[in-house]
Amino acid sequence: MTASSLNSREKRAAVSLASVFAFRMLGLFMLMPVLAIYGQSLDGFSPMWIGFAIGAYGLTQAVLQIPMGRLSDKIGRKKVIVGGLVVFALGSVIAALAESIQMVTLGRALQGMGAIASALLAFASDLSRDEQRPKVMAVIGMSIGMSFAFAMLLGPIVAASWGVAGVFWLTAILAAFGIGIILFLVPNAVNKAPKGDTLASFSDIKKLIKHPQLSRLNAGVLLLHLTLTTIFVVLPSQLIEDGLVANHHWYLYIPVLLLAFILMVPMMIIAIKKEKEKQAFIGSIALLSVSMFAMSIWVNSVVGIAICMLLYFVAFNFLEATMPALVSRIAPASQKGSAMGGYSSSQFLGAFLGGILGGYVAQTTSAQAVFAAAALVGLIWLIIAWKMQVPPKSKVISLMTNLSSEEQAQELASQLVALPGVIEATVVRDESRSYLKINDKEFDLDQARKVAGLI
Repeated sequence: MTASSLNSREKRAAVSLASVFAFRMLGLFMLMPVLAIYGQSLDGFSPMWIGFAIGAYGLTQAVLQIPMGRLSDKIGRKKVIVGGLVVFALGSVIAALAESIQMVTLGRALQGMGAIASALLAFASDLSRDEQRPKVMAVIGMSIGMSFAFAMLLGPIVAASWGVAGVFWLTAILAAFGIGIILFLVPNAVNKAPKGDTLASFSDIKKLIKHPQLSRLNAGVLLLHLTLTTIFVVLPSQLIEDGLVANHHWYLYIPVLLLAFILMVPMMIIAIKKEKEKQAFIGSIALLSVSMFAMSIWVNSVVGIAICMLLYFVAFNFLEATMPALVSRIAPASQKGSAMGGYSSSQFLGAFLGGILGGYVAQTTSAQAVFAAAALVGLIWLIIAWKMQVPPKSKVISLMTNLSSEEQAQELASQLVALPGVIEATVVRDESRSYLKINDKEFDLDQARKVAGLI
Protein backbone atom coordinates (compact mmCIF):
# COMPACT_ATOMS: atom_id res chain seq x y z
CA MET A 1 0.00 0.00 0.00
CA THR A 2 1.55 3.31 -1.06
CA ALA A 3 1.14 6.61 0.76
CA SER A 4 -0.79 7.93 -2.25
CA SER A 5 -3.47 5.21 -2.06
CA LEU A 6 -6.52 4.73 0.09
CA ASN A 7 -6.01 1.99 2.67
CA SER A 8 -8.67 -0.66 3.29
CA ARG A 9 -10.21 1.30 6.16
CA GLU A 10 -10.49 4.45 4.05
CA LYS A 11 -11.99 2.53 1.12
CA ARG A 12 -14.57 0.96 3.42
CA ALA A 13 -15.39 4.35 4.94
CA ALA A 14 -15.67 6.05 1.54
CA VAL A 15 -17.97 3.41 0.02
CA SER A 16 -20.19 2.95 3.07
CA LEU A 17 -20.64 6.66 3.85
CA ALA A 18 -21.17 7.45 0.16
CA SER A 19 -23.92 4.78 0.13
CA VAL A 20 -25.67 6.44 3.08
CA PHE A 21 -25.42 9.82 1.34
CA ALA A 22 -26.78 8.32 -1.89
CA PHE A 23 -29.73 6.55 -0.22
CA ARG A 24 -30.73 9.70 1.62
CA MET A 25 -30.38 12.07 -1.33
CA LEU A 26 -32.16 9.59 -3.59
CA GLY A 27 -35.14 9.76 -1.25
CA LEU A 28 -35.12 13.56 -1.31
CA PHE A 29 -34.67 13.88 -5.08
CA MET A 30 -37.23 11.25 -6.16
CA LEU A 31 -40.13 13.54 -5.32
CA MET A 32 -39.03 16.33 -7.65
CA PRO A 33 -40.10 14.81 -11.00
CA VAL A 34 -43.39 13.35 -9.71
CA LEU A 35 -45.11 15.51 -7.06
CA ALA A 36 -46.55 18.05 -9.49
CA ILE A 37 -48.24 15.16 -11.38
CA TYR A 38 -49.26 12.58 -8.80
CA GLY A 39 -49.86 15.07 -5.99
CA GLN A 40 -52.95 16.44 -7.73
CA SER A 41 -55.14 13.91 -5.90
CA LEU A 42 -54.08 15.29 -2.51
CA ASP A 43 -56.43 17.59 -0.60
CA GLY A 44 -55.46 21.25 -0.86
CA PHE A 45 -53.39 20.76 -4.02
CA SER A 46 -52.14 23.97 -5.65
CA PRO A 47 -48.95 25.02 -7.46
CA MET A 48 -47.96 27.10 -4.43
CA TRP A 49 -48.25 24.12 -2.08
CA ILE A 50 -46.35 21.93 -4.55
CA GLY A 51 -43.52 24.45 -4.35
CA PHE A 52 -43.63 24.40 -0.56
CA ALA A 53 -43.60 20.58 -0.48
CA ILE A 54 -40.69 20.28 -2.92
CA GLY A 55 -38.58 22.87 -1.11
CA ALA A 56 -39.63 22.32 2.53
CA TYR A 57 -36.76 19.98 3.36
CA GLY A 58 -34.31 22.70 2.29
CA LEU A 59 -35.38 25.12 5.03
CA THR A 60 -34.98 22.66 7.90
CA GLN A 61 -31.73 21.37 6.40
CA ALA A 62 -30.35 24.91 6.17
CA VAL A 63 -31.25 25.68 9.79
CA LEU A 64 -30.07 22.42 11.39
CA GLN A 65 -27.06 21.42 9.28
CA ILE A 66 -24.45 23.22 11.38
CA PRO A 67 -25.97 22.46 14.84
CA MET A 68 -26.18 18.74 13.97
CA GLY A 69 -22.54 18.71 12.90
CA ARG A 70 -21.46 20.31 16.15
CA LEU A 71 -23.66 17.93 18.15
CA SER A 72 -21.89 15.01 16.48
CA ASP A 73 -18.59 16.34 17.85
CA LYS A 74 -20.00 16.16 21.38
CA ILE A 75 -22.00 12.92 21.50
CA GLY A 76 -20.49 10.99 18.59
CA ARG A 77 -20.93 10.85 14.81
CA LYS A 78 -22.82 7.55 14.67
CA LYS A 79 -25.41 8.57 17.26
CA VAL A 80 -26.25 11.78 15.39
CA ILE A 81 -26.29 10.11 11.95
CA VAL A 82 -28.52 7.22 13.10
CA GLY A 83 -30.80 9.67 14.92
CA GLY A 84 -31.02 11.85 11.83
CA LEU A 85 -31.88 8.87 9.63
CA VAL A 86 -34.64 7.85 12.08
CA VAL A 87 -36.10 11.37 11.87
CA PHE A 88 -35.77 11.25 8.08
CA ALA A 89 -37.60 7.90 7.97
CA LEU A 90 -40.33 9.24 10.28
CA GLY A 91 -40.87 12.21 7.97
CA SER A 92 -41.09 9.81 5.03
CA VAL A 93 -43.76 7.71 6.78
CA ILE A 94 -45.82 10.79 7.70
CA ALA A 95 -45.69 11.97 4.08
CA ALA A 96 -46.56 8.46 2.80
CA LEU A 97 -49.68 8.35 4.97
CA ALA A 98 -50.70 11.94 4.18
CA GLU A 99 -53.97 12.70 2.45
CA SER A 100 -53.31 16.43 2.05
CA ILE A 101 -50.53 18.41 0.47
CA GLN A 102 -50.05 20.21 3.78
CA MET A 103 -49.21 16.93 5.57
CA VAL A 104 -46.83 16.00 2.75
CA THR A 105 -45.11 19.35 3.28
CA LEU A 106 -44.85 18.62 7.01
CA GLY A 107 -43.31 15.23 6.23
CA ARG A 108 -40.80 16.85 3.88
CA ALA A 109 -39.85 19.41 6.53
CA LEU A 110 -39.35 16.57 9.02
CA GLN A 111 -37.18 14.75 6.48
CA GLY A 112 -34.98 17.84 6.36
CA MET A 113 -34.70 17.86 10.16
CA GLY A 114 -32.60 14.71 9.83
CA ALA A 115 -29.80 17.03 8.74
CA ILE A 116 -26.82 14.66 8.78
CA ALA A 117 -24.71 15.86 5.85
CA SER A 118 -22.23 17.79 8.00
CA ALA A 119 -21.93 14.90 10.49
CA LEU A 120 -21.37 12.43 7.62
CA LEU A 121 -18.63 14.61 6.11
CA ALA A 122 -16.99 15.07 9.53
CA PHE A 123 -17.12 11.29 10.02
CA ALA A 124 -15.50 10.77 6.62
CA SER A 125 -12.74 13.16 7.67
CA ASP A 126 -12.23 11.30 10.96
CA LEU A 127 -11.77 8.04 9.03
CA SER A 128 -9.24 9.34 6.49
CA ARG A 129 -5.71 10.68 6.54
CA ASP A 130 -5.08 14.31 5.59
CA GLU A 131 -3.56 13.45 2.22
CA GLN A 132 -6.35 10.97 1.34
CA ARG A 133 -9.30 13.07 2.53
CA PRO A 134 -9.96 14.73 -0.87
CA LYS A 135 -10.33 11.28 -2.50
CA VAL A 136 -12.85 10.14 0.12
CA MET A 137 -14.81 13.38 -0.32
CA ALA A 138 -14.72 12.93 -4.11
CA VAL A 139 -16.32 9.48 -3.80
CA ILE A 140 -19.09 10.97 -1.64
CA GLY A 141 -19.57 13.83 -4.09
CA MET A 142 -19.94 11.43 -7.02
CA SER A 143 -22.54 9.42 -5.07
CA ILE A 144 -24.70 12.53 -4.68
CA GLY A 145 -24.58 13.22 -8.41
CA MET A 146 -25.45 9.60 -9.22
CA SER A 147 -28.34 9.65 -6.75
CA PHE A 148 -29.90 12.58 -8.63
CA ALA A 149 -29.72 10.67 -11.91
CA PHE A 150 -31.22 7.52 -10.36
CA ALA A 151 -33.94 9.63 -8.73
CA MET A 152 -35.00 10.92 -12.14
CA LEU A 153 -35.33 7.29 -13.26
CA LEU A 154 -36.87 5.71 -10.15
CA GLY A 155 -39.21 8.54 -9.16
CA PRO A 156 -41.46 8.35 -12.25
CA ILE A 157 -41.40 4.52 -12.32
CA VAL A 158 -42.33 4.11 -8.63
CA ALA A 159 -44.95 6.86 -8.72
CA ALA A 160 -46.58 5.38 -11.84
CA SER A 161 -47.25 2.13 -9.93
CA TRP A 162 -47.75 3.25 -6.33
CA GLY A 163 -48.26 7.02 -6.44
CA VAL A 164 -46.55 9.62 -4.28
CA ALA A 165 -47.06 7.40 -1.21
CA GLY A 166 -44.94 4.69 -2.87
CA VAL A 167 -42.08 7.15 -3.33
CA PHE A 168 -42.15 8.02 0.37
CA TRP A 169 -42.38 4.37 1.48
CA LEU A 170 -39.32 3.59 -0.65
CA THR A 171 -37.58 6.58 0.91
CA ALA A 172 -38.28 5.22 4.40
CA ILE A 173 -36.90 1.80 3.39
CA LEU A 174 -33.74 3.42 2.02
CA ALA A 175 -33.31 5.27 5.33
CA ALA A 176 -33.53 1.93 7.17
CA PHE A 177 -30.80 0.53 4.89
CA GLY A 178 -28.72 3.61 5.71
CA ILE A 179 -29.08 2.94 9.44
CA GLY A 180 -27.90 -0.63 8.90
CA ILE A 181 -24.86 0.56 6.97
CA ILE A 182 -23.89 3.02 9.71
CA LEU A 183 -24.30 0.46 12.49
CA PHE A 184 -22.68 -2.55 10.84
CA LEU A 185 -20.47 -1.47 7.92
CA VAL A 186 -18.97 1.94 8.71
CA PRO A 187 -15.74 1.59 10.75
CA ASN A 188 -15.51 3.18 14.16
CA ALA A 189 -13.31 6.26 14.22
CA VAL A 190 -10.27 6.10 16.45
CA ASN A 191 -9.39 9.76 15.98
CA LYS A 192 -11.00 13.05 15.09
CA ALA A 193 -10.01 15.20 12.16
CA PRO A 194 -9.05 18.79 13.01
CA LYS A 195 -12.08 20.91 13.89
CA GLY A 196 -11.05 23.59 11.43
CA ASP A 197 -11.27 21.05 8.62
CA THR A 198 -14.74 19.70 9.40
CA LEU A 199 -16.89 21.64 11.86
CA ALA A 200 -18.55 24.97 11.29
CA SER A 201 -18.28 27.72 13.89
CA PHE A 202 -21.04 30.35 14.04
CA SER A 203 -18.51 33.06 14.93
CA ASP A 204 -16.31 32.10 11.96
CA ILE A 205 -19.30 32.05 9.61
CA LYS A 206 -20.20 35.62 10.61
CA LYS A 207 -16.69 36.69 9.60
CA LEU A 208 -16.74 34.66 6.38
CA ILE A 209 -20.05 36.24 5.29
CA LYS A 210 -18.07 39.43 4.68
CA HIS A 211 -15.49 37.61 2.53
CA PRO A 212 -16.15 38.96 -1.00
CA GLN A 213 -15.26 35.75 -2.86
CA LEU A 214 -16.90 33.27 -0.49
CA SER A 215 -20.06 35.38 -0.36
CA ARG A 216 -20.24 35.21 -4.17
CA LEU A 217 -19.97 31.42 -4.06
CA ASN A 218 -22.56 31.11 -1.27
CA ALA A 219 -24.95 33.32 -3.23
CA GLY A 220 -24.16 31.27 -6.32
CA VAL A 221 -24.98 27.86 -4.85
CA LEU A 222 -28.17 29.32 -3.36
CA LEU A 223 -29.26 30.60 -6.79
CA LEU A 224 -28.17 27.39 -8.54
CA HIS A 225 -30.39 25.19 -6.37
CA LEU A 226 -33.11 27.81 -6.44
CA THR A 227 -33.33 27.38 -10.22
CA LEU A 228 -33.38 23.58 -9.90
CA THR A 229 -36.37 23.40 -7.55
CA THR A 230 -38.10 26.28 -9.34
CA ILE A 231 -38.27 24.50 -12.68
CA PHE A 232 -39.33 21.13 -11.25
CA VAL A 233 -42.45 22.71 -9.77
CA VAL A 234 -43.88 22.89 -13.30
CA LEU A 235 -41.66 20.79 -15.59
CA PRO A 236 -43.38 17.39 -15.06
CA SER A 237 -46.85 18.84 -15.65
CA GLN A 238 -45.64 20.72 -18.70
CA LEU A 239 -44.21 17.54 -20.24
CA ILE A 240 -47.61 15.84 -19.86
CA GLU A 241 -49.32 18.84 -21.45
CA ASP A 242 -46.85 18.54 -24.34
CA GLY A 243 -47.78 14.89 -24.87
CA LEU A 244 -45.20 12.89 -22.89
CA VAL A 245 -47.08 10.60 -20.50
CA ALA A 246 -45.91 10.55 -16.87
CA ASN A 247 -44.48 7.02 -16.76
CA HIS A 248 -42.31 7.83 -19.80
CA HIS A 249 -40.69 10.96 -18.33
CA TRP A 250 -37.55 9.02 -17.47
CA TYR A 251 -37.11 8.48 -21.24
CA LEU A 252 -36.21 12.16 -21.32
CA TYR A 253 -34.50 12.62 -17.95
CA ILE A 254 -31.96 9.79 -18.11
CA PRO A 255 -30.50 10.43 -21.61
CA VAL A 256 -30.35 14.16 -20.85
CA LEU A 257 -28.53 13.64 -17.54
CA LEU A 258 -26.08 11.09 -18.94
CA LEU A 259 -25.24 13.18 -22.00
CA ALA A 260 -24.91 16.30 -19.84
CA PHE A 261 -22.39 14.52 -17.64
CA ILE A 262 -20.42 13.30 -20.67
CA LEU A 263 -20.28 16.83 -22.11
CA MET A 264 -19.34 18.37 -18.76
CA VAL A 265 -16.21 16.25 -18.25
CA PRO A 266 -14.13 17.59 -21.19
CA MET A 267 -15.35 21.08 -20.38
CA MET A 268 -13.91 20.74 -16.86
CA ILE A 269 -10.64 19.19 -18.09
CA ILE A 270 -10.08 21.98 -20.61
CA ALA A 271 -10.92 24.67 -18.03
CA ILE A 272 -8.34 23.29 -15.59
CA LYS A 273 -5.57 22.45 -18.07
CA LYS A 274 -5.88 25.71 -20.00
CA GLU A 275 -6.31 27.69 -16.75
CA LYS A 276 -9.64 29.06 -17.98
CA GLU A 277 -11.61 28.24 -14.85
CA LYS A 278 -13.19 31.67 -14.47
CA GLN A 279 -14.19 31.86 -18.13
CA ALA A 280 -15.77 28.39 -17.91
CA PHE A 281 -17.50 29.32 -14.66
CA ILE A 282 -18.98 32.54 -16.06
CA GLY A 283 -19.85 30.78 -19.32
CA SER A 284 -21.72 28.05 -17.43
CA ILE A 285 -23.83 30.59 -15.57
CA ALA A 286 -24.63 32.29 -18.88
CA LEU A 287 -25.51 28.90 -20.43
CA LEU A 288 -27.81 28.14 -17.50
CA SER A 289 -29.65 31.43 -17.95
CA VAL A 290 -29.88 31.11 -21.76
CA SER A 291 -31.19 27.54 -21.51
CA MET A 292 -34.02 28.63 -19.21
CA PHE A 293 -34.87 31.59 -21.42
CA ALA A 294 -35.00 29.26 -24.44
CA MET A 295 -37.22 26.85 -22.50
CA SER A 296 -39.68 29.65 -21.78
CA ILE A 297 -39.98 30.02 -25.58
CA TRP A 298 -40.01 26.29 -26.45
CA VAL A 299 -42.25 25.36 -23.53
CA ASN A 300 -44.77 23.61 -25.80
CA SER A 301 -42.23 21.27 -27.42
CA VAL A 302 -40.87 18.10 -25.76
CA VAL A 303 -37.86 18.19 -28.07
CA GLY A 304 -37.27 21.85 -27.25
CA ILE A 305 -37.51 21.13 -23.52
CA ALA A 306 -35.08 18.21 -23.88
CA ILE A 307 -32.49 20.40 -25.65
CA CYS A 308 -32.85 23.13 -23.04
CA MET A 309 -32.60 20.65 -20.17
CA LEU A 310 -29.43 19.22 -21.70
CA LEU A 311 -27.83 22.67 -21.82
CA TYR A 312 -29.07 23.43 -18.30
CA PHE A 313 -27.59 20.26 -16.80
CA VAL A 314 -24.25 20.66 -18.59
CA ALA A 315 -24.00 24.03 -16.82
CA PHE A 316 -25.48 22.71 -13.57
CA ASN A 317 -23.07 19.74 -13.38
CA PHE A 318 -20.02 21.91 -14.06
CA LEU A 319 -21.01 24.47 -11.44
CA GLU A 320 -22.03 21.88 -8.86
CA ALA A 321 -18.67 20.09 -9.24
CA THR A 322 -16.55 23.25 -9.34
CA MET A 323 -17.89 25.39 -6.51
CA PRO A 324 -17.04 23.19 -3.48
CA ALA A 325 -13.42 23.02 -4.67
CA LEU A 326 -13.34 26.81 -5.03
CA VAL A 327 -14.75 27.24 -1.52
CA SER A 328 -12.03 24.96 -0.17
CA ARG A 329 -9.32 26.88 -2.02
CA ILE A 330 -10.58 30.32 -0.99
CA ALA A 331 -11.42 29.57 2.66
CA PRO A 332 -8.87 30.62 5.32
CA ALA A 333 -6.66 27.69 6.28
CA SER A 334 -8.22 27.13 9.71
CA GLN A 335 -11.84 27.78 8.69
CA LYS A 336 -12.58 25.28 5.92
CA GLY A 337 -15.25 23.58 8.01
CA SER A 338 -17.01 26.87 8.67
CA ALA A 339 -16.76 27.88 5.01
CA MET A 340 -18.26 24.56 3.85
CA GLY A 341 -20.95 24.77 6.55
CA GLY A 342 -22.07 28.18 5.30
CA TYR A 343 -21.93 26.92 1.72
CA SER A 344 -24.08 23.85 2.48
CA SER A 345 -26.66 25.90 4.37
CA SER A 346 -26.89 28.30 1.42
CA GLN A 347 -27.40 25.33 -0.92
CA PHE A 348 -30.35 23.97 1.07
CA LEU A 349 -31.85 27.43 1.58
CA GLY A 350 -31.78 27.85 -2.20
CA ALA A 351 -33.81 24.64 -2.59
CA PHE A 352 -36.46 26.03 -0.23
CA LEU A 353 -36.63 29.45 -1.89
CA GLY A 354 -36.81 27.84 -5.32
CA GLY A 355 -39.89 25.89 -4.30
CA ILE A 356 -41.57 29.07 -3.10
CA LEU A 357 -40.62 31.04 -6.21
CA GLY A 358 -41.71 28.29 -8.61
CA GLY A 359 -44.98 27.73 -6.76
CA TYR A 360 -45.85 31.42 -6.57
CA VAL A 361 -45.07 32.17 -10.22
CA ALA A 362 -46.87 29.01 -11.42
CA GLN A 363 -49.97 29.83 -9.38
CA THR A 364 -50.16 33.48 -10.43
CA THR A 365 -49.00 33.26 -14.06
CA SER A 366 -47.86 30.27 -16.15
CA ALA A 367 -45.19 27.57 -16.64
CA GLN A 368 -43.63 29.77 -19.29
CA ALA A 369 -43.16 32.51 -16.68
CA VAL A 370 -41.55 30.03 -14.26
CA PHE A 371 -38.80 29.21 -16.76
CA ALA A 372 -38.38 32.91 -17.52
CA ALA A 373 -38.01 33.58 -13.78
CA ALA A 374 -35.28 30.92 -13.59
CA ALA A 375 -33.53 32.65 -16.51
CA LEU A 376 -33.69 35.96 -14.62
CA VAL A 377 -32.19 34.30 -11.54
CA GLY A 378 -29.32 33.08 -13.72
CA LEU A 379 -28.79 36.61 -15.04
CA ILE A 380 -28.65 37.99 -11.49
CA TRP A 381 -26.07 35.35 -10.61
CA LEU A 382 -24.03 36.26 -13.69
CA ILE A 383 -23.83 39.87 -12.45
CA ILE A 384 -22.84 38.74 -8.94
CA ALA A 385 -20.13 36.37 -10.22
CA TRP A 386 -18.66 38.68 -12.86
CA LYS A 387 -15.86 39.99 -10.60
CA MET A 388 -15.13 36.64 -8.97
CA GLN A 389 -11.43 35.81 -8.56
CA VAL A 390 -10.25 32.23 -8.99
CA PRO A 391 -7.47 31.47 -6.47
CA PRO A 392 -4.34 29.45 -7.31
CA LYS A 393 -4.57 25.70 -6.77
CA SER A 394 -3.85 24.77 -3.18
CA LYS A 395 -4.72 22.32 -0.46
CA VAL A 396 -4.91 22.54 3.32
CA ILE A 397 -2.95 20.34 5.69
CA SER A 398 -2.70 20.44 9.47
CA LEU A 399 0.13 19.73 11.91
CA MET A 400 -0.06 18.98 15.61
CA THR A 401 1.54 21.81 17.60
CA ASN A 402 1.61 22.24 21.36
CA LEU A 403 2.49 25.79 22.37
CA SER A 404 2.31 27.46 25.77
CA SER A 405 1.70 31.09 24.73
CA GLU A 406 0.09 33.19 22.03
CA GLU A 407 3.47 34.79 21.32
CA GLN A 408 4.93 31.39 20.46
CA ALA A 409 1.94 30.71 18.20
CA GLN A 410 2.48 33.96 16.30
CA GLU A 411 6.19 33.27 15.95
CA LEU A 412 5.54 29.77 14.61
CA ALA A 413 2.97 31.10 12.15
CA SER A 414 5.56 33.59 10.84
CA GLN A 415 8.14 30.82 10.42
CA LEU A 416 5.72 28.47 8.67
CA VAL A 417 4.39 31.06 6.21
CA ALA A 418 7.97 31.85 5.19
CA LEU A 419 8.54 28.28 3.98
CA PRO A 420 8.52 27.56 0.22
CA GLY A 421 5.06 26.58 -1.03
CA VAL A 422 3.17 27.87 2.03
CA ILE A 423 0.45 30.32 0.94
CA GLU A 424 -1.10 30.83 4.36
CA ALA A 425 -0.35 29.61 7.90
CA THR A 426 -2.67 29.77 10.90
CA VAL A 427 -1.73 28.45 14.33
CA VAL A 428 -4.71 27.73 16.60
CA ARG A 429 -3.28 27.25 20.09
CA ASP A 430 -6.58 26.10 21.64
CA GLU A 431 -6.72 23.18 19.20
CA SER A 432 -2.97 22.46 19.35
CA ARG A 433 -3.01 22.62 15.54
CA SER A 434 -1.35 24.56 12.75
CA TYR A 435 -3.25 24.87 9.46
CA LEU A 436 -1.26 25.40 6.27
CA LYS A 437 -2.62 26.29 2.85
CA ILE A 438 0.03 25.07 0.45
CA ASN A 439 1.13 24.78 -3.16
CA ASP A 440 1.77 21.04 -3.32
CA LYS A 441 4.47 21.33 -5.99
CA GLU A 442 6.72 23.56 -3.88
CA PHE A 443 5.91 22.43 -0.34
CA ASP A 444 8.22 20.18 1.74
CA LEU A 445 6.29 18.47 4.55
CA ASP A 446 9.42 17.35 6.42
CA GLN A 447 10.69 20.93 6.47
CA ALA A 448 7.39 22.15 7.94
CA ARG A 449 7.36 19.38 10.55
CA LYS A 450 10.90 20.35 11.52
CA VAL A 451 9.92 24.00 11.99
CA ALA A 452 6.92 22.90 14.06
CA GLY A 453 9.22 20.83 16.28
CA LEU A 454 7.72 17.49 15.27
CA ILE A 455 11.01 15.94 14.05
